[in-house]
Amino acid sequence: MFNFNENDLLQMKLRGSSPEEVKKQFSHFEKGFDYAKLVRAATLNDGIMKMTETMVQHFVNQYDTLMKEFEILKFVPASGAASRMFKELFSYLENDDKETEKKAQYFLSQLHKFAFFDDLAAVMQKVGYSLQSEIEKGNYKRIILFILDNCGLNYSNSPKGLLKFHRYSDKSRYAVEEHFVEGALYARSYDNRCRIHFTVSPIHQSGFEKVIHNIKGEYESRFGVKYEISYSIQDPGTDTLAATEENLPFRDEDGQLLFRPAGHGALIMNMNKLKADIVFVKNIDNVITEDKLVATVTYKKVLAAYLVELQNKIFEYQKQLDNTDSKSLDLNEIRSFVKEKLMISVEKNCSADDLKNLLHRPIRVCGMVKNEGEPGGGPYWVQNSRGEARLQIVESSQIDMHNSSQKMIMENATHFNPVDMVCSFKDYRGNHYNLQDYVDVNSGFISIKSYGNRKLKAMELPGLWNGAMADWLTIFVEVPLATFNPVKTVFDLLKR
Repeated sequence: MFNFNENDLLQMKLRGSSPEEVKKQFSHFEKGFDYAKLVRAATLNDGIMKMTETMVQHFVNQYDTLMKEFEILKFVPASGAASRMFKELFSYLENDDKETEKKAQYFLSQLHKFAFFDDLAAVMQKVGYSLQSEIEKGNYKRIILFILDNCGLNYSNSPKGLLKFHRYSDKSRYAVEEHFVEGALYARSYDNRCRIHFTVSPIHQSGFEKVIHNIKGEYESRFGVKYEISYSIQDPGTDTLAATEENLPFRDEDGQLLFRPAGHGALIMNMNKLKADIVFVKNIDNVITEDKLVATVTYKKVLAAYLVELQNKIFEYQKQLDNTDSKSLDLNEIRSFVKEKLMISVEKNCSADDLKNLLHRPIRVCGMVKNEGEPGGGPYWVQNSRGEARLQIVESSQIDMHNSSQKMIMENATHFNPVDMVCSFKDYRGNHYNLQDYVDVNSGFISIKSYGNRKLKAMELPGLWNGAMADWLTIFVEVPLATFNPVKTVFDLLKR
């Protein structure tokens, strides 16, 4: 095992990294991470709950009453750059073959439909170019550069939250703006406060603050709410040390250790600091125009109301298990609840202490949409380290595609994870669970990256909704596809 020198230790101290934790994480480069052990895909009536129309209406009707005394917060991971949105346009700039040129021509033919069209025309006009004239001349590369580069809109270096996503008759809205609208419609507390927390990159926080300062008053007046906006950054102390191909610490040209962001799983630290009773989690790019929000708002209320209904019962049982002699408890009733409502198989002789341990943990209710071929994770029954089959969200990178039976389970999956969750982190006494206690530290993954002309191995921590929440109480509910509107490429904005 390698040893860190004095400069290494000082570097780690300044960035808030623990040498012991760094060494512990680094050992994964040698031993690797285990693949998830899929038992079967979660399907309707086998891990995924299907709400009837009567149930949907019941939970919508109960929502305001159930939420009356709760502190509600909307948690939006928003720190990622938008560069991947424009991958196909970058390909055209670098290699204008027939296929990439065809894509570029289509993009330019639809340019007037994008919410950033007027901003683009204005920024080009400032330096003496007419957007319409450049389109007519077929100067596609110049136009695309003005969209992507810092000579113009600089969209490739901006976060998705600060891109104009949707065009309305009176204005165009940023992605972050649509979260303000959503928040007012389902995430306001009883006193009409609407709390939204964004995780942002340090270099972009001032941009968020400027945009939000300009739009906040308009939506407060329109919806009768008071927005309370907070931010956090991904703690540099959660970055992971990169490795060489020989599994030694990777150093830059100055001999300094190279640390890299460890993926969205590191945000469990940010989430652990939130003070709220009910937390909605939704990605920054999963937004739709306001006129199409009915399904989204309806099912956000359904998921939250169902969580509170389950949690009320969990709290009742927690109190009984903590304060009542086990001999006088009806453990069969609790066992049935755990099995039928929380989807956890328990033995007939499962003890009061075992039940107490099962119930004392954070809970999340996750919306799942029918799989329409979108890349990414999905709901599965997974065998944990104790040999138990539990519901988990699993990314494709966690599945051993060389194992035919595991591959078949993935191919038979019927639903997809849209990152649509409602969470609670408290027990019946109001104590906040330490979310780091419920992370499966063995569910990260390693990828090959580049640093200049050198290859390196990069490690990502267990994903936020994957391994970082592995030991939570997890409930899956089917939600309509209309609630899932991600923007992974710029062309997705044309679907609105």
